[in-house]
Amino acid sequence: MTYEELIEKMTPQMHQSIKTAIELGKWPDGKKMTSEQLDICLKAVIYYDQNLPKEQRTGYIDRTKADGTQKGKDPFVQELKLH
Repeated sequence: MTYEELIEKMTPQMHQSIKTAIELGKWPDGKKMTSEQLDICLKAVIYYDQNLPKEQRTGYIDRTKADGTQKGKDPFVQELKLH
C-alpha cells in the first residue's frame, strides 16, 4: 500500500485525532511525538485536507462579510498586472 492509498483510507475520526496530536505534540496515550512523526502527520493532514471543501480545511479563514463581499485580498490569489 502506498502512502497516498493509506491517506485516502483515512477516516474523519482518524484525521481529527491526528490533528489533535499535532496540536498537543503528543499521542492520545501521552507519548511525545518525534519530529519525524510530526512531519509525517503534518503531511498526512495537508494531503487529506486537499479533498475537503475549502471551508473545512485546516487554517481556512472566511473572509466573507455579511453583505457577501470579500474582506481584504486573498493572499493566495495573484493579481496580473498588464503594462
